[in-house]
Formats: sequence, C-alpha cells, structure tokens
Amino acid sequence: MDIGRHASPHCWTGWHRCETTVLAATLACIVVFATDANAQCSAHGNHPTLKPLSPATSPAPVRSADAVAAWKTIKVGTFANTFALRNALDAAGCTVGDYAAQLLARPAFILSATKMDVELALVSAAELGFQNDTIPLADIYARAQQLGFELAPAEAAPQLRLQYSDQPLGELVIAMEPIQTWAREPIILTVANGGTGLVLLGRDGRPDAQIPAVSRFVFVRPKAAALAKAARGFDEAAAFVRH
Repeated sequence: MDIGRHASPHCWTGWHRCETTVLAATLACIVVFATDANAQCSAHGNHPTLKPLSPATSPAPVRSADAVAAWKTIKVGTFANTFALRNALDAAGCTVGDYAAQLLARPAFILSATKMDVELALVSAAELGFQNDTIPLADIYARAQQLGFELAPAEAAPQLRLQYSDQPLGELVIAMEPIQTWAREPIILTVANGGTGLVLLGRDGRPDAQIPAVSRFVFVRPKAAALAKAARGFDEAAAFVRH
C-alpha cells in the first residue's frame, strides 16, 4: 500500500496492485506506513468508527437519487491550477499517495474554471441494491446513474479531502471517471481516515474491479431541477407506453 510519498509503493490484492482497499481491511497497513509519510492532515476531535454493513443490517435499497438527502456540499473551482491545489494539500498536511499524486499531475485531471458548489450524496453499493459480497465497479456506476446519481468531477476528491477535516475512521470512494497513471493504469480516488491522519489515495478503477458491497461511494446529487426533469421524462415515457 502506498500511503505517502516515502511509503512502500504498492499493496497487492492478489491480482492487481492498488494504493488502497476498503479501509477496514487495510487499517493496519496505514498505521505501519504512517511514520514514513512526510505529513498528514490532522483528524480533529473524536469521531465514531464507520461500522461495516452486514447482510443482517443491510439498508433498504435506494429507489432514486431524489430520495437521498444531500450529504455534504463542497466548493470547486477555487484553485487556479493543479500546482496550487497540491500546495494546498501539502500546506494542510494531507498525505497524498503516489497514485493520487500521479492523477493530480495528469492532463486528464481538470479543475473547474468557475467557482461553484457541488452537492454530494453518500451511498453504499449495498444501498444501490446489490446483494453480492463484491460487485464490479462498472455495475455500481450503471445502477447509480440509472437512479439519477451523477459521477463526480475528479477535482471533488482533493477538494473533499481539504474540506472534510472531521472525517471519521473509514474510507469513501469518489465515484468518478478513472484517470490513467503514467503506466496507463486506470485509477479512481478515495479519501480516508486511517486513525493516524487524513489521506488522499488511489485505487483500482477498471470496470471489472471487484468492490465490496460495504464500500461507500460519493456521487454528485443532481439539482432539484434536473431531478424534476428526469421525473417528467420518466412519466412521459410511462404515458407513451400506456398509449
């Protein structure tokens, strides 16, 4: 696992290397390598650990994006370039893994040219209706988008890291289009609290990457107007079928 710029570069999952897996399975790895990192975001205050979901306590499936309350609103478009963004992460003491650092330096990582608020929703793979222990990433994205959720811009990951200093123990996966590393590996980003500090990491972003059902994803929650438009489209389609 790569937890920082001076940590061991990879953690193997048996078939594909990645910076991180679900934090519950890698907490020990984070603690071991924490001393090798230059700096970390300080986790402020005492916060409860995110409890893993179990089949016996799995929540009812989400029926549509409009049924999920906004979890957090973040600002994007606040940095002139990626150098300023990376400097802000360093200044805040955030640990950035090697894969995450590569993504921030890639041309495909684009910052918003306009300052705006982005409303986020937090939903687990289990809440999307999946009952298997693991689910392909592409299936999770497809189900979420079918329900009205939108993929987040890549900028949402470092911005959330900077604006979520009270994150409890656990890991949140940013639902985003994968960006290829210099070695052409598709990677998505996660924000995590490993108990020793707050981190920004990369993980396997291949369509067939197997994601545990307990994983929590950060999606963009569409604005009310977009949800209403989607609902009208659904009603019109249903009316057309009836006639």
